[in-house]
Amino acid sequence: MIKPVIGISGSVIVDAGGMFPGYRRSYVNDDYIDSVVQNGGVPFIIPYSADEEVIKTQMEHVQGLILSGGHDVDPHLYGEELLPQIGEIWPMRDHFDMLLLKIAEKMGKPILGICRGAQIINVAHGGSLYQDITYRSEKTFKHEQGHTPDLPTHRVKVEAGSLLAQTLGETDFLTNSFHHQLIKTVAPDLKAVAKTDDGVVEGLENQTGNLLAVQWHPEMLHRNQHIKFMNNLFKFVIEKAR
Repeated sequence: MIKPVIGISGSVIVDAGGMFPGYRRSYVNDDYIDSVVQNGGVPFIIPYSADEEVIKTQMEHVQGLILSGGHDVDPHLYGEELLPQIGEIWPMRDHFDMLLLKIAEKMGKPILGICRGAQIINVAHGGSLYQDITYRSEKTFKHEQGHTPDLPTHRVKVEAGSLLAQTLGETDFLTNSFHHQLIKTVAPDLKAVAKTDDGVVEGLENQTGNLLAVQWHPEMLHRNQHIKFMNNLFKFVIEKAR
């Protein structure tokens, strides 16, 4: 059986020291790669580019797309100015990820958004974000655990019968959390299907059944034997890609 090629949106890291300080390197965290390999796919890192023809050609060579984590999303994309607590933004990466998303949707390719990837999907479809957890007025749990990537630290509840619930095979579980931005307004053509007990949106899906987005980091949990069902998110995009 031919294994489907799964594109993973890349980022750029800038060397802080060493032989070439300031040198730019394209990368994704290795957990994304291993998650795809272990679940039957072929990982393909899609390096950042500002060239739309290059991006379109990149997408023609993959059968599914994972939008990875990273920078804060530029608030101008949802009509806001930058507030003091926002982190580093990179508007050109926002453009890159949104173009990958647009092309993948146009081509009917399955999509999995992770953390920033979920936020990008929501904003691209007309939703908005809290620029920082401190701007949410309701009582809010700690969503940036800051250590131990494979340690689940807060509970997520998934709507029974949703595509996300069917994919995971679970509706009530602990997961990790590494985000200080939160989904505020859910895009009109997406559905919030997972939340924490403080009401923060943790999972989205579309109506056509080929897109899932989660706020946590399943790629950091896929080796944890107590929550092996996290692998089902990667199986979703890989099996759909077949």
